[in-house]
Amino acid sequence: MSQEPVDSPTGWVARHIKSYTESGGKRGHLFHGAPTLLITTIGRRSGLPRRTALIYGRDGDRYLVVASNGGADGHPLWLHNLLAQPQVSVQVGAEVFDAVARPAAEDERLRLWETMTGTWPHYAAYQRKTSRQIPIVIIERVATPDPG
Repeated sequence: MSQEPVDSPTGWVARHIKSYTESGGKRGHLFHGAPTLLITTIGRRSGLPRRTALIYGRDGDRYLVVASNGGADGHPLWLHNLLAQPQVSVQVGAEVFDAVARPAAEDERLRLWETMTGTWPHYAAYQRKTSRQIPIVIIERVATPDPG
């Protein structure tokens, strides 16, 4: 992703992202006690990189994020973007890496949902607010070639 990401969120989310990036991940990694990452997707219409901050969990080496949109009836824009283009860039603390993201399959979703509601219990309330099933997204690091 060669262009500088466009930070589409506003208000406190935009301030969170700014603090995270300007500090190299030293500030902003924890949000109300929950770990957060920055994910950069490619806009499905604009083709521009779009960055947002999300609470994450872990499943082994994989990162997990929830497309809750605060319990709104529609999916968040970042999910639509990664469904169209699953190659993403991720920042966790100071570390930045390329990854591939995909929604969890139904057979793995229940276990991962428990992991994520354990990380951020508000997700359960968000699910009660909407009739859509809130997706869990699995992010897997892309192996970088050995330069040697």
